[in-house]
Amino acid sequence: MFERPQSGERAVLVHASSDGLPDTSEREEFAELARSAGAVVAGELLSSRRNPDARTYIGKGKLAELRTLIADNDAELVISSASLSPSQERNLERELCCRVLDRAGLILDIFAQRARSFEGKLQVELAQLRHLSTRLVRGWTHLERQKGGIGLRGPGETQLETDRRLIGDRIRQLKDRLEDVDARRTMNRRNRVRAEIPTVALVGYTNAGKSTLFNALTDADVYVKDQLFATLDPTVRRLDLPEGEHVILADTVGFVRDLPHELIAAFRSTLQEAREADLILHLIDASDPNRWQRVRQVNSVLKELEADQVPQIRVYNKIDKLDREPRITNNRDGEGRAVWLSAITGEGIPMLKDAIARRLRQKTVQRIIHLTPGQGRQRARLFELGAVTSEQALEEGGWSLALKMTEKDLRRFLKRENLAERDLEPLPMKPSATAANE
Repeated sequence: MFERPQSGERAVLVHASSDGLPDTSEREEFAELARSAGAVVAGELLSSRRNPDARTYIGKGKLAELRTLIADNDAELVISSASLSPSQERNLERELCCRVLDRAGLILDIFAQRARSFEGKLQVELAQLRHLSTRLVRGWTHLERQKGGIGLRGPGETQLETDRRLIGDRIRQLKDRLEDVDARRTMNRRNRVRAEIPTVALVGYTNAGKSTLFNALTDADVYVKDQLFATLDPTVRRLDLPEGEHVILADTVGFVRDLPHELIAAFRSTLQEAREADLILHLIDASDPNRWQRVRQVNSVLKELEADQVPQIRVYNKIDKLDREPRITNNRDGEGRAVWLSAITGEGIPMLKDAIARRLRQKTVQRIIHLTPGQGRQRARLFELGAVTSEQALEEGGWSLALKMTEKDLRRFLKRENLAERDLEPLPMKPSATAANE
């Protein structure tokens, strides 16, 4: 149903823009996307129009130039860096007599090739169908005979309506399946919260080395290759930290410039790991001259996912390419703010683990809480957490407990038990058994 380039297909890339010619890095990234889909880049065309042509986007002059470029290079496919409307794709295909794909379709094709898990395949199919639903007219141009008159009537409109209904039904089925998968994922997250296990999400621009770092930290066997979107399927592993602590490390889908909204919507449940995380490791390719632009693009996606308020540690990877030593910079509280390392050589990995441990090690607070006789379960839970330093039975019934626990654990306990911070009292600076029970 979804047309995609075959491996080794010769393609001409059209670097089209409405705000000036794209820079070298944008052109190189787009060419790498095409190669990642299996295409052979046979030629390139630059086009910049302040007001894109409504019919073909690039206009008549560039269209003639593109037609010559296709013929000279025996190209079978045209890939546009600009987003094309369904009618623009159809008009270009008619004029050029070859298939035309835009950036969104190209990225969708790469995702379709790389998805391996059940959830990943469902997400990609959902994104493809949403994208395809606006382009159904392409597949049935040979049935467009609704002109009236004898011999000119046909089933074109009826067939389109049938296709739309079938695609709509399939989209609803995929949404229902993904809701079930998301419910299981949410249950796993809740179980981790109950077990007091922090979650760390690994995010970053595609090809920054996320899978390599993930393997180095957790001894996992995630597929690694120097290409865009080498891995799509989310992976969760236990990460052991110094002093016997451990956390859950979640790998996520790599980001890229102008990631199609269909993909963000389809992969929202997977990317939810970043939103629900206690800490985000933002991986950055230190050898990339455009790394600050990449950082802004990743933060933009995180903001769209409402994950921009989660604490971050910036991890500058690939220092082996820069001949730099591993190092760490701290914030005002002495916590790791940025770590420079090499995931492929392992240099700086211990520094990163220490930084993660320090950022997750919350400040301890001491409070007094009064519980009624009917809140025995809450009392037992506090003892299970090891948070009670002293206890006094109250004459009117119930207990007065002196607590010592991290701010984060205390907030989680209050939220889980539907208690408010006003139910707590500060512990005196020099607590005693008498003072704690007054």
